[in-house]
Amino acid sequence: MTIVEARDAHVAIDKVSLLAPTSFSVAPGDALAVTGSNGSGKTTLLRVLAGKQQLTGGSVTIAGEAPNEKDAEFRARLAALLGLPPLSRSLTLHEHLALVAASWGDSVELAREAASDALRQFGIQRLQRRFVHELSSGQTQMFALALTLIRPSEILLLDEPEQRLDAERRELLADVLAARVASGTTLIMASHSAELVGRVCDRELALAEDVA
Repeated sequence: MTIVEARDAHVAIDKVSLLAPTSFSVAPGDALAVTGSNGSGKTTLLRVLAGKQQLTGGSVTIAGEAPNEKDAEFRARLAALLGLPPLSRSLTLHEHLALVAASWGDSVELAREAASDALRQFGIQRLQRRFVHELSSGQTQMFALALTLIRPSEILLLDEPEQRLDAERRELLADVLAARVASGTTLIMASHSAELVGRVCDRELALAEDVA
């Protein structure tokens, strides 16, 4: 069974290749690492899968359908962290997380509990009353990850989730992601960290920059 599939998927703008023809398939519950040098198309591929970038040619399907971020069923199935998400200066970390949990169906009480659990999971519970602009770059990255993972999803897309994280936080991230995959979530992750890939992913898709 396949939940994500690409067949000769490629992207070019003004005849400049952003993603060379790429084919792969992912089964439910798999963890796929997308690797390659800067410029090889890792972020572009994830944007295509998230429905944020149109293909020039080839095809991509998510659960048999083309990615469409305007479709409610597609949005419910897939969560993605591709750069920092929109954040409010007027909400604390706990309030941000509770708002997202509530928007995906939790009651107010359950949303607050989920927010506290997410902060603990990422080791930032002591920052719950802080505002985003008061965080360090590493703290901001951990919070962005918590904000992405607090909502339900069958498929998780992460673009270099290890960026701005020190060794201790990368280890914590590996534990969190490994647990998420063990629970049945399908993970597709672009990464430059061999350690993180080795800890979390069972397959690797190495992209090569198109120099033609």
